[in-house]
Amino acid sequence: MNTTALSHRVIVVACLALFFVLPVRSQQNAPHIGYVYPAGGRQGDTLEVEVFGEFLDNVSGSLMSGGGIQAKVLELDKPLPSTRITELRDQIQELQKKGNDAAVQKEIEGIREKIAANLNRNANPAISQKVRVQVALASDAEPGVREIRLRTPLGLSNPLVFCVGQLPELYEKNPKADADDATKIVLPAVVNGQLIPGSFGRYRLQVRQQQPYLPGDVDRYQFAARKGQRLVAVVSARALIPYLPDAVPGWLQAVLTLYDPSGNEVAYSDDFRFHPDPVLYYEIPEDGDYRIEIRDALYRGREDFVYRIAIGELPFLTSIYPLGGRIGTRIKLEALGWNLAGNNRIMDAGNNPGIYMFRTDKDGLASNPVPYKLDNLPECFEKEPNNSDKKPQKIKHPIIVNGRIDPPGDSDVFSFKGSAGDRVVAEVYARRLDSPLDSVLILTDSKGRQLAFNDDWEDKGSGLETHHADSYIAATLPAGGTYYVWLRDAQHKGGAEYGYRLRISAPEPDFELRVAPSAVNALLGPNAPITVYAIRKDDFSGEIALSLKSAPKGFALIGRGIPAGQDKIQLTLTVPTAQKEPASFILEGRANVEGHETVKTALPADDRMQAFAYHHLVPATELTAGTAGRGPSQAALKITNDLPLKMPSGGTLRVRITLPALGALEKVQFELIEPPEGISISESLLTGQGAEFVLKSDAAKAKPGLAGNLIVNMSGERAASAKDNPVARRQRAPMGILPAIPFIVTIP
Repeated sequence: MNTTALSHRVIVVACLALFFVLPVRSQQNAPHIGYVYPAGGRQGDTLEVEVFGEFLDNVSGSLMSGGGIQAKVLELDKPLPSTRITELRDQIQELQKKGNDAAVQKEIEGIREKIAANLNRNANPAISQKVRVQVALASDAEPGVREIRLRTPLGLSNPLVFCVGQLPELYEKNPKADADDATKIVLPAVVNGQLIPGSFGRYRLQVRQQQPYLPGDVDRYQFAARKGQRLVAVVSARALIPYLPDAVPGWLQAVLTLYDPSGNEVAYSDDFRFHPDPVLYYEIPEDGDYRIEIRDALYRGREDFVYRIAIGELPFLTSIYPLGGRIGTRIKLEALGWNLAGNNRIMDAGNNPGIYMFRTDKDGLASNPVPYKLDNLPECFEKEPNNSDKKPQKIKHPIIVNGRIDPPGDSDVFSFKGSAGDRVVAEVYARRLDSPLDSVLILTDSKGRQLAFNDDWEDKGSGLETHHADSYIAATLPAGGTYYVWLRDAQHKGGAEYGYRLRISAPEPDFELRVAPSAVNALLGPNAPITVYAIRKDDFSGEIALSLKSAPKGFALIGRGIPAGQDKIQLTLTVPTAQKEPASFILEGRANVEGHETVKTALPADDRMQAFAYHHLVPATELTAGTAGRGPSQAALKITNDLPLKMPSGGTLRVRITLPALGALEKVQFELIEPPEGISISESLLTGQGAEFVLKSDAAKAKPGLAGNLIVNMSGERAASAKDNPVARRQRAPMGILPAIPFIVTIP
């Protein structure tokens, strides 16, 4: 054996030994943060923030999106190991032998509190570690929502919301203290708090019969108000943590109640329209001390039930009209809400279609943001009366109609001419633009016969929506003539805020892309799995090629793009092991849409679970990648089969892999990550040249033409020596993810 080969073998065996020394970690062991407290701060302030999560060992930094903000990690605090808790219990037993001396009892109580605190933290591993972070906000930092992440040797964590505000920030004094007494505050202000577990606060349920006190944390704040004040209280709770995987409902469902100086309830809110976070408006009738209370609707308490309440005479937008406009034009907006400096605004529309955010301000305070949409089609306004097919509003498509369902029970009807075989699309944008309208669309012909109907249509690109209340229909016209599109509210509601944008046109094929996770961490080697989702629009079903843009040297995207007719694909991202710091990159998709090349940037997102079952793609601001810098090298792992793999439907296929010299391995195991239905691995084995696994195809599920990428996880079991613990022999060592393997199912 020559020196080079010997050196190579030594390096490989050393790497394998490292696998068995280091804790076994999978892709699920990436750093994760569960909540941030407080979840915001004021411009110009420097504050200490606590970030709770798991797999945060050796945290080295904190990243904030946007400018004008700096964050510095101060300290990691994690639960005591079980051995230390046992030692503390032994200390209690020894102290108890010393008698009932007050000093001894105080020491015992302190140890018990320390044990209890750690047991509570261990009860929920997802938030058991705490990182203290110092956050400095510039005085000119842009108000609004940012994202905070933590950086560890295992990569970047998921992002969570951190708010930059303009008001003084107040904090609940002691979330675990009895909260029967209200905390005094001065308006305007933002109050930060937690609705923690236990019965530290008590709330008497008012029903016909007097009920005992119910457990549940209730926080109370008292403030002086003067007659004529137009008080607005805005809660951010679900907005901070949109989805909790282990709660039903899957967020803090806050309830807000206002009491007058005599203790009478004068205002109440448990949501704002379809938003779970409540907003309360009340004009103060007399001077005095008022009290506001916040609790969960079900009296639940959790450490991650974090909230912010902005209270004062704050500008608040309830709606705008129209809900958008055509690119390159000037849009006259009607702004509705509370404490606004007038109702009319003129806005210059940009040159790129999409959804943007609009704010107004009063006396230097920015309002809440509301969305509006820009498109490139001609536009018009709805004109009454147009409530039936007897008096419809005549339109010529393609067109976007800006309208309102007003008054309650209103229907808007639009007529257009069509020819036999025409494809027509009608789509409502309302709920996705913060309108309370729960739309219903109906397409009828000139004789009143219904051709198409839709109530709710799911837009998978709207990851924060749980009720997809906008409507969409696509139909082929059976004959030439006049057709009618009917639009109404499903609940027969309506009003000035029930705005909509209705597109009536021929299909406009298009697509959007999402890529998850937003922080790609290659934990056990250079390859990390990612998933790209295609949100197809208006009959577009073509293939989408994927590639990297502006990626640092050494980054590579492995695997085929999204096949025609499919909505997602798994690939692997190769991250160079020398990449010490997380790097930002862009993923693009290209497709031929009606003879023209269309290029779209994949927006970063995270797959978040809600209420144990439901998954949502929650948008993020940045796509990053990093590596832990260990695992087999890219060159060492190679698929020797011709690619893409041609997998016979109902048959088997041996996949061969070259590996480095693995004399220390006794077994090897290959496992598919989220495999396509009907495809599995039936056998894994070592060979003289490397390793093999056998793919098996179920003919009933994996039909010819099915295509995609296979993501394969590799692990090994070393040959035990006489000195080894027998248990260690049965442990498998993770060896990382193979490069994505493109495949297609063929006719047998």
